[in-house]
Amino acid sequence: MENFACLYVVRGEPYQPGTCVNLSEEETHVGRISNQLTPDVAFTNAFISRQHVVIRRERERAVLYDLGSRHGTEINGVRVTPNVPYPLNTSDIIRLAGGMTVLHFSYMFAEQTLEIEPLSITRRMNVPELETAVHWEKRECVVEGKRIPMSEKEYLLLRLLYDHADSLVPLEDIKAGVWPERSNVAQGVPDVTMEELNALVYRVRKKFGKDTFLISAVRGNGYVLESSLKSS
Repeated sequence: MENFACLYVVRGEPYQPGTCVNLSEEETHVGRISNQLTPDVAFTNAFISRQHVVIRRERERAVLYDLGSRHGTEINGVRVTPNVPYPLNTSDIIRLAGGMTVLHFSYMFAEQTLEIEPLSITRRMNVPELETAVHWEKRECVVEGKRIPMSEKEYLLLRLLYDHADSLVPLEDIKAGVWPERSNVAQGVPDVTMEELNALVYRVRKKFGKDTFLISAVRGNGYVLESSLKSS
């Protein structure tokens, strides 16, 4: 099978997180499976339209078109206009129906699969949303009335991810933004191990809760924060 481009499923039933879909055909249709129609990439969530988007191969570029879906499509947090071409770039995050389904686009085929720990769609729909707010000046997060202070590194990480919410933040940018005091190695990137970075993300998830900060890791690339938090 020709390797032209691919979609990694970050979230979207019935696929497992990290599933790679090879975009080898001239057109790849993405939508909801039904008795009348089975798209090339078929999801089961009711908020996904039966004909949601199509990705076409045009002059060796992958170009996305929203097919007039009812609940819309976003690329890197920006709502797309139906039936208008949107050329895709490596690391683009595609969100269908307000994030019910999330896809990561790439022209590169990594040997590793995605390492993601999102809430399942069912769990997100059944669990009431927590009342959460972030006070950046005080460096604290308030969850259900409980004030939880942030450490310096937690603050730097969360602020960086929040400022680029719903977009992939590369590992190099995270290392530079969170560990500016470290000596630089290759290409000006601070000497920070992946174990340190992953441990920091783990502490944030555990301390504040996955319902507060939904951070997805794209192994070998970076992190994505999906957030609708109130901030001040």
